[in-house]
Amino acid sequence: MNRYKNVKKASILGILVNLFLLLIKGVIGYLTNSRSMISDAFNSAGDIFSSLMTFIGNKISSKPEDDDHNLGHGKAEYIYSLLISIVMILTSIKVLQNTILSVNKNNYSFSNFLIIVSIITIVLKFIMYIYTNKLYKKYNNLLIKANSIDHRNDCFLALMTLISSILLSKNIRFVDIIFGSAISIWIIYQAVMLYIESYDVLMDKSINKETKNKVYDIINKYSEIKKVNHFNSTPVGYKYQITLTIFVDGNLSTFNSHEIANKLEKEIVNSIDEIYLTVIHVNPI
Repeated sequence: MNRYKNVKKASILGILVNLFLLLIKGVIGYLTNSRSMISDAFNSAGDIFSSLMTFIGNKISSKPEDDDHNLGHGKAEYIYSLLISIVMILTSIKVLQNTILSVNKNNYSFSNFLIIVSIITIVLKFIMYIYTNKLYKKYNNLLIKANSIDHRNDCFLALMTLISSILLSKNIRFVDIIFGSAISIWIIYQAVMLYIESYDVLMDKSINKETKNKVYDIINKYSEIKKVNHFNSTPVGYKYQITLTIFVDGNLSTFNSHEIANKLEKEIVNSIDEIYLTVIHVNPI
């Protein structure tokens, strides 16, 4: 339960931080007409949505299994991650379009507030990245991973805005257009990566080869098991349910053969964090 409480806390903190950044970026970007700052403001708006989706997705996925959802509600994490990625892509495309259309406009005005806002963003986002990345490593939550990556990227994007603002003070204006476009393209790329990861889980992508090998390493310790086939895996939230068939000596009693399966099931689940449930069928050979 601590997993869900800490993710909830991180999502609420993310909403508050990004709301503050949206307000100051939007005001300064509008007053100076800096395309980089305006793009960054739209990015903060997307970050608010991401944190809100994290909050909702985390709340739903924390619900235990019931009669209608026998394996729980863990996939809510990936459904809401998918929504986050789609909104990020659509928003970034619109910002990129507006930035390109502003190429022939020469109405920028430099302000020291551009630099101040960029520095504030870098500091706050770096702190949020450290915090959420620590949570992701601890709980392996895709929603919090998306937030962590987003905070990290925002540090770099804010740095680009800072450089653009400094150059703008030297009347080097074209860089602002380039950086504004680069910010949008970078966000689109990250959103596509998040979309693919979420899509893979929702489409029941198999467990990775490394974890599968861990399972076989445990199986190989059992000399009674002569053969294994029908190894299948299904994602259940951030973990997997696996099913497989083992073949044992046909002269073993039904009780003894199933005792081997029961012992193996428990050892796999207890030894491998990625495995939520193991179901083993037993056949004689």
